[in-house]
Amino acid sequence: MTFAKTTALIIATGFSLLSGLANALPSDSSQPINIQADSAEMDDKRGVAIYRGDVVITQGTLKITGDTVTITLNKSGDIDVFTSVGKPAYYEQQPSTDKDIVQAYGLTIQYFASNEKIIIIDQAKVIQQGNTFRGEKIIYDTQKEIVTAGRGKQGTITTPSPRINMVIQPKNKDNTTEPNTP
Repeated sequence: MTFAKTTALIIATGFSLLSGLANALPSDSSQPINIQADSAEMDDKRGVAIYRGDVVITQGTLKITGDTVTITLNKSGDIDVFTSVGKPAYYEQQPSTDKDIVQAYGLTIQYFASNEKIIIIDQAKVIQQGNTFRGEKIIYDTQKEIVTAGRGKQGTITTPSPRINMVIQPKNKDNTTEPNTP
């Protein structure tokens, strides 16, 4: 297989692997946001809330955890960015009722609500339907369905990993065959 074909296959598989993030259950956004933490600090003037200590945020099938989670509001008072920091920080969401939960791990996970972009930094890993995608930094634009993975900013990565790593499970094949009849 040529380099171009291999690269195209890896990119296409990455899109397929991460496509579930764009299609979360429609009922999730209409559910209340539940936040559990050891402490909270809210600055209404700046539109920032910081939660510390085993933070767990849920909304429908969406779950974000971390040691510290910062929520930033936009000028309209809507959530703009979730930033979760942990060892590791964690994100999960079920894309649709017929698909498995998508899981993401990293030392920092940012979810930008306004443009539906997810950035996973440092020891980044995404798991969907048994497939695994790893790198120093993974950026996924859920609206455009574009994934970018590769190196993080030098000096900010705790465990350098110059290459991305993907494990793609084989598709299930229908093993049932009917006997030939004359």
